[in-house]
Amino acid sequence: MCRLLAYLGSSILLDRILTKPEHSLVVQSYQPREMNSGLLNADGFGIGWYHAQKDTPPFTYKNVLPIWNDTNLSSLGRYIESRCILGAVRSATLGQAVDLSNCQPFNYQQLLCIHNGRIENFREALARPLRDRLSDVAYKSIKGSTDSEHFFALIIEELYNNPTATLTEVLQNALLTLDQLAKSYDITASANLIISDGQQLVASRFATNTQSPSLYWLRDDPTYPESVIIASEPLFAGNWHPVSEQSILSVGKDLNVQIAQL
Repeated sequence: MCRLLAYLGSSILLDRILTKPEHSLVVQSYQPREMNSGLLNADGFGIGWYHAQKDTPPFTYKNVLPIWNDTNLSSLGRYIESRCILGAVRSATLGQAVDLSNCQPFNYQQLLCIHNGRIENFREALARPLRDRLSDVAYKSIKGSTDSEHFFALIIEELYNNPTATLTEVLQNALLTLDQLAKSYDITASANLIISDGQQLVASRFATNTQSPSLYWLRDDPTYPESVIIASEPLFAGNWHPVSEQSILSVGKDLNVQIAQL
């Protein structure tokens, strides 16, 4: 399992949300509190963000090193500023390669996506059935070998087939497809996922035949006013709310939070 983080709100420097909190993503990489599988998140990490003033495709920075060993992160964190930030530290599933193509966030056009979860026996069970559902556009978006990126390709497929659908609707349809496939092949699947286009955050806490990983949200904390933060584990003491199991949380540009059960 991985640990995730997303921020939407007034523009801040990356280090304020990535490294400065007492239980930051860096700390969660070596001392997570609520992981239900694995002990460390040392198989690489990634950060995604959107330009603070310009309407451009998002930026990403990834490394296969543990996040605590990256000497560039401090300088980047004190320089880059954004109002929409996503981050993930990785605990690779046994047998999956530790390389840049498998590091998150994944991106497609304006979208960034991070995923915490696992599809049981992915290569043996769902890899081919899932790929068979993809058009060339979605299939060619896959750069690595992870179940996480293949699920993101399913989201791209949903968006390709329904270009007027909202991100919430697209994610809901992809989760329902994953649920159907997992049940058909009698396997477990979990999908805590956060997706953004720079203007909104859409997150899920979801699982089929297994326990959902932890996920929390917080709005307008005194230290981070005019913002919403979503994280696998609380970053600091505050009014954190656990995301309901089997639900989708949507955060609009106005920071209004809506939660819908699947």
